[in-house]
Amino acid sequence: MAAVVAVVLIVFALQRNMNYLFTPSQVQEGQATQYATFRLGGMVKSGSIQRAADTLKVSFIVVDDGGAMPVEYTGILPDLFRDNQSVIATGRMDSGRFIASEVLAKHDENYMPKELKDAMAKAHENRKIDDKAMKDPMK
Repeated sequence: MAAVVAVVLIVFALQRNMNYLFTPSQVQEGQATQYATFRLGGMVKSGSIQRAADTLKVSFIVVDDGGAMPVEYTGILPDLFRDNQSVIATGRMDSGRFIASEVLAKHDENYMPKELKDAMAKAHENRKIDDKAMKDPMK
């Protein structure tokens, strides 16, 4: 009986400490509403980075193929953080904004969770289709 209780407590503790990864589209669809904290992954929208003059507060927008999410972070960002860069931020939602407690930037081609890599590949493929339609709208 004690072993069963121990297993149940361990499983419960592990579930509470898991950070799930969502894209901005998934967050906007409501898939992250049941989680107090989670990870948000996508690309930093070009031109969206705004730094406060007197604090370490930074705001930017994370995008994927179908969504965009405003993010606020207070702290020192990774050296590789910049426009059009893949990022993963850990944090929580507050009034339609993602408040990040940690921001990670992609450091090479091998650093990207599978879910984020798949979402980014889908976005890239959608852009190729859109570009092809723009070049030859009669097809």
